[in-house]
Order: sequence, then C-alpha cells, then structure tokens
Amino acid sequence: MLISKLRNHQVLMLRDHKHYRKYCEPRVVSLGPIHHGKPKYQLTEEYKLMLAHKFIGTTGRTNEELYGIIEDNIKKLRECYDEKVTKKYSDEDLAWMLFVDGCATLQFIDLFVDGKFKDVKIKNDQVAFVQQDLFLLENQLPYQLLDYLMEKIREKNSAMEKKLRKSIETFINKQSMLAEGKKPPNAQKAIHLLDLLRKGLLGPDGQNNATGKKDTTAEPEGGWHSFRNVQELREVGIHFKSSPSSCLGGIKFTKKWNYYPGILQLPPITVDDSTMPKFFNLIAYEMCPDFENNFGITSYISFLDSLIDDPKDVIDLRKAGILRNLLGSDQEVANVFNEIGTDLVPNLDIYKEVRVQIDKYYKMQSMTWISQVIHTHFRSPWTVIAFLAAFFALGFSVVQTVYSVLSYYKNKG
Repeated sequence: MLISKLRNHQVLMLRDHKHYRKYCEPRVVSLGPIHHGKPKYQLTEEYKLMLAHKFIGTTGRTNEELYGIIEDNIKKLRECYDEKVTKKYSDEDLAWMLFVDGCATLQFIDLFVDGKFKDVKIKNDQVAFVQQDLFLLENQLPYQLLDYLMEKIREKNSAMEKKLRKSIETFINKQSMLAEGKKPPNAQKAIHLLDLLRKGLLGPDGQNNATGKKDTTAEPEGGWHSFRNVQELREVGIHFKSSPSSCLGGIKFTKKWNYYPGILQLPPITVDDSTMPKFFNLIAYEMCPDFENNFGITSYISFLDSLIDDPKDVIDLRKAGILRNLLGSDQEVANVFNEIGTDLVPNLDIYKEVRVQIDKYYKMQSMTWISQVIHTHFRSPWTVIAFLAAFFALGFSVVQTVYSVLSYYKNKG
C-alpha cells in the first residue's frame, strides 16, 4: 500500500456525532471521491475546472501530459482510498476526477499565497470556506497525487515546481493556528494536507514522542478528568505564561526560585471560525484505525479542555498571551474547547510529567496560605499600593512609639 487509506468506516462512525454535518461535510467544494457528484457542490465543479485550466497554462505542460501521469498511476492512487469509496468509479473516471481536483488544489494554494484571487473573481468569503474544506478528513486528496503533478512539472519547469512546494509550506504555516515563521513540516512522507497540518502543529519531536519507552511516573489521582481549571490553579499561586515554542507539545511547568510561584507555559494559539473544524477533523484523523500515532492533537485538546471551564479561564489565558480570540466572546471560545474536548481519550503519557508536577505543587499545603493571601489581596496594583501605604504607616507608627518610649525613659532618668 502506498499510503494510509482514507477509511470510510471511520467516517461513518463520525456521522453519529452532533457536530458531524457542521464540521465534517464540505461547505462549498468536494475533493476526491467521497462527496463527489452531490448536487450541492455542482456550482464549484465549474470553478475547479477553471482553476485547473489556469494551473495547466502556467506549468509548461499540456493537459494530456499531466493527465497521463495520473492515469499511469491510478492503481496506486486508488489504493489510497477504501474500496467502498472508489468501487463505483472506473479507472478513467477516477483519474479524471483526481486530475482536476489535484490541479485545482495546487492552483488555489498558489493563488492564496500570492494573494491573487481577484484575478479569478473568487470572493473572500468563498476563499475562507474553501480553506476549511481543504482540511476536512472526508475531503482529503492523497499527497502523492500532488507530488505526481509537481514531479511532472519539474521535468520542464523546475522553478515552477519549487514555487509550488514553497507555496504549500507557506499555506500550511498560515493554517497552523500557531505562531508563523516556524520551520515548515517535512512534506516528504505526508499522507495528505490534513496530515501535513498535523505534522506542523506537533513539530518533529511531538509526532511520536509517546510510542517509545513508557513513562512510569505515577499518574495524578483521577487522571485527566479531575484536572484543575485555570481559576483553581491561580488560587494556589500558579501563573500562566505564553511559551516561545511554536508546537503544541511546548507545555512546561516550572517554579520560580524553586519554590513559588509555579509557572505554566503554553504555546500561544489563535482561535477563530476555522479552529474547531480543523481540530475536529485532526482528532477524527487520529482516531482512524489504520493511522498509528500518539494522539498528540487529541491529548493537547484534552489538556486545554481541562484548563477551561468558563469565560473567566479564557480571559486569564488571553491576558497571558496564550489565547488570541478572533472568534467573538470569551464564552464562545470556552464553548469551542468544551464541545470539542467532550468524550476524548488522550494519550496518558503526553504531558504526564507536567500534570504530575502541577498536582504535587497543588497539594503542597504550605503553598496554599501564601498563594491565597497573594491571590486575594494583591490582585491589582491598587491593592499593592494600599498595602505598602498601610505597611509604611504602621512602620512609622511603631518608630514613633519606640521613640516616644525611649524619650520618656531618658527624660525620667
């Protein structure tokens, strides 16, 4: 088998989820065989043909040459899908479908990176919907398909091939929800665009970091489901800080002066309309039975869901520079992570050390009274100023009293 199959029985399982239609079905464009031919996507079939035609015109290759490379490899490309998905299509029909979809996808990505959608008269709202559709599990094209097209282009136009690969890197970086400018994921072994996005989010060290030696550190009582939210952690003196890491695995817990306060660092992430669909489909991808992985995305969402119970938690994470809210209200952001985090089964080894450290810190009774005083009485600069004023006033009063007593005994003597 060339790459992992896009398993249809996993897709069927997801259809029982209340958010399936909202986050798993394409909004404007179908790619590949799963949703192909549905009436709601007929209008965008014309746009795909237009994009494919424009793409071919810039490659230095003819329709026949590019279609030929897909036709020659259609057996391998068919193996990328479950047999139930492709059995109704002849090799010729499937090759044509993938040829058009592959060319249109590469052209869309290139136009997106160059910011030239006005040239093809596609509106911004449609661009946003297509972006989301490109990262739906049921809408994935084998990356090998894109690779075949780019390899064929390279034979006559190596500059174009390099530009296309660079455009894909830039496109994935812009979709990652994390800080841009990080090193792009290696597309060499990518299964599809959703897989490439996952690689970018987890980074090279976060994709298989729980498949080796098992962590024998004792799990906190109650595991993930009893983990404390932001408000509870702040009450015992844990501060939140954005991490310089550009990967979801960059979560660390440290103690200043090796004692107090505790500092929990998380990578900054942007939350907007596309966040939930992307995470939902990434989690669905990790659930696929033929995809061996460490559940890195699932575990991250579970960790964040454990921290966020209500808008107050979102506000504190936003103030710490960890969440950037482009969605709307803080309640909406809380809803995103609470809804998507429901009924997930994370990898218990990921973030285990962090959770154990936090649990130990939380249970230190000596920390509690110190942190409660600070949390209650020093929440704003005004309370700090008032405390200092009272402290100095008391100190001045004590000095005056001592001076008066000493003066009394001196005069008496």
